Amino acid sequence: MAKKSLSYSEAMTEIESIIAQMEEGDLDIDILGEKVKRVTELIKLCKDKLHKTEEEVNKILSSEENPD
Repeated sequence: MAKKSLSYSEAMTEIESIIAQMEEGDLDIDILGEKVKRVTELIKLCKDKLHKTEEEVNKILSSEENPD
């Protein structure tokens, strides 16, 4: 079964939750490594979504500047 893609908001919420856990210092070193890896994946997902949105906005703006 395919895993549902997270929204930007969901990814940010998960990142914030993991950071809070790290700041509390309650994570075992093995779990900490897993959490760091997960945050890295989530940050990449967020960057990709932001980049795609930026491209879409630029397309819209350029089409308004140069109507056919």
